[in-house]
Amino acid sequence: MGPAHEPDIGLEERLRLTGMGSFDWDLEGGALCLDDNCLAVLDLPREEFRDTAESVLSRMPPEEAVRVTAVINEAVATGSDVYGAYFQIAMRDGTARLTHVSGRVLRDAGGRAVRIVGVVRAAPHEPAELAGLDGADGKRRRVALMVQGTTEALSRAVTVDDVVAVLSGAGGLDRFAADGLVLGLVEGSDLKLIALVGQSMQALDELKLHQIDDSLPLAEVVMNRQPRFVGDLSDLAHRFTRLAPYIDRLRLEAAAFLPLVAQDRAIGGLALFYRGRREFSDADRNLCIGLSGIVAQSLQRAILFDEERDLARSLQSTMLPKSVPEVPDTELAVRYHAAWGGRQVGGDFYDVVVLPRGRFGIVVGDVEGHDTHAAAIMGQLRIALRAFAGEGHPPATVLSRASRFLAELDTDRFATCTYAQFDPATGIVRAVRAGHLPPLVRHTDGRVGIPRLRGGLPLGLATEFEQDDFPETRLDLVPGETLVLCTDGLVEEPGADIDDGLRALADALGAGPPTAEQVADHLSRSLWEKWGSGDDVALLVLRRVPDSGTPQAPRMHRYVHQADPEGLADARAALREHLTAWGLGVMADDVETAAGELLVNALMHTEGGAVLTLEVLAGPPRVVRLWVKDRSSSRPHRRTPGETATSGRGMVMVEAMASRWGVEPRGEGKAVWCDFTVPDS
Repeated sequence: MGPAHEPDIGLEERLRLTGMGSFDWDLEGGALCLDDNCLAVLDLPREEFRDTAESVLSRMPPEEAVRVTAVINEAVATGSDVYGAYFQIAMRDGTARLTHVSGRVLRDAGGRAVRIVGVVRAAPHEPAELAGLDGADGKRRRVALMVQGTTEALSRAVTVDDVVAVLSGAGGLDRFAADGLVLGLVEGSDLKLIALVGQSMQALDELKLHQIDDSLPLAEVVMNRQPRFVGDLSDLAHRFTRLAPYIDRLRLEAAAFLPLVAQDRAIGGLALFYRGRREFSDADRNLCIGLSGIVAQSLQRAILFDEERDLARSLQSTMLPKSVPEVPDTELAVRYHAAWGGRQVGGDFYDVVVLPRGRFGIVVGDVEGHDTHAAAIMGQLRIALRAFAGEGHPPATVLSRASRFLAELDTDRFATCTYAQFDPATGIVRAVRAGHLPPLVRHTDGRVGIPRLRGGLPLGLATEFEQDDFPETRLDLVPGETLVLCTDGLVEEPGADIDDGLRALADALGAGPPTAEQVADHLSRSLWEKWGSGDDVALLVLRRVPDSGTPQAPRMHRYVHQADPEGLADARAALREHLTAWGLGVMADDVETAAGELLVNALMHTEGGAVLTLEVLAGPPRVVRLWVKDRSSSRPHRRTPGETATSGRGMVMVEAMASRWGVEPRGEGKAVWCDFTVPDS
């Protein structure tokens, strides 16, 4: 007989027998999955596990939670693929058990940590020295870890709100080994409570703003700049009668009231509350005072940053136009969004300028940088652009002069910009571009195009390299079409190519609501808020008001691009669709054929596209009129082609089908029209 074989067991059974479990942590969504073996190792009942890291950290002593969190954060931040750490678990029977966690950090293509998988195992028989928990300096190490964890967390806090988020967020109380926390800031002669952390701390919400005097312990320590340690909160009831009604509601035993002092000035106060503690040793007092010093320094730095940011934002707001002028038959909407990080200030700007002869100038630009200097340069450049445009110069001249202006300033900053002159009477847009994003146009059928604007170098650099010629491009907006100008913060998705961002912008614009104000809000929500932008955004939306006529005299407009092979067929289909909707479908064949001939002539023999207009004239007699407007002043002529000629029959066909036709000059171009008499019904 052969040797006996032990029965096979599965992986989960082997894990159970070896005191080991596995976990899967989604860093983006925050969900943490633990198998049953992992819960057993952590002595954590399934019903108490809330699928979050916080419910696991609650099984550890506070200093252990700080240390393990620091190890994980370091692995995520430094790009490490693996980490490991020993820690103590507070078992439900009151004992402590040494445990070990090892994890692998999984990252996306951009190197960003998105997930952690690993195992947790019980290690009761391994040397406790591995965890750094025993020995004469064990307590000193735990204190150092608490200080280190708090320092590291607050080192990333930039604003006062960031400091509050560190103290009130996940693990905030654990960093202080406390059960409740109150943070107050000095505002004039008052102490304003800006953070109440802990299950019962909301009971103090009624005291959120109170005078700095000796009526409350936290205000007293701020006034005297001396800490107060209390082993029994009930002892405060007689001394601080204003606090007495709240002591029972707090359900806590001890507290440390600490002044926050920075640069020899009390800027606030920190109160730490404890459950199950009756005294503070010298080491405990020194730890609390040390932690309060770290908080004070972080708050002082954050207060100065907030003040500087508020000043910069105020400076920038004074340099952006308070309002934009009303443009006839046109909707205008502008938006400025500050970057979500840093000082929330930068060099992005927009403007709308009233020009001679009923025209308007529209501009969107971006000065390099995200600081007060960028905002100051932006203000000067915007004023210069407004002055050059207001003098009536062509768009190319406006940008050329603006480039020389920026080059002559005492700065090394450059700027990108798109400037256009708009004529609301004709819908003609003359645009120039200096290193900036091209505009987008949403047509009446919902399609979105990105016009090919030949661009020059950014302003400042163009002059430095003696290339300050900016080619002009003409666009024709028909009623109902929308033009969008923006800075790159709206299209820069982290880790993605800017062309992908432009396509996302085009998709959002095509699917967006009709009016300019609605479009501006829609693009902000769809893109800038979605990206969580670290860049500021200037956005300008211009829409020609739709011109659909009246029920008795309806009207439609459409622009046909010269380079769009499907545009002609789409335009003819749109004519048939509208005529049918107006109850004139019987005329569609003639009108569609004539439109095709006129459009082909315009697209073949002129530069640029053509504007197609179809309208019903009430009469009498009632007439359908077709217009085709182009950029050429050359008038079409009726010719008599020979029998073998392959062209020249277009106007002959139009004349045969229409009741009459003619040509009218229109500024720099012309409009060919033809009438079709509506048959008596």
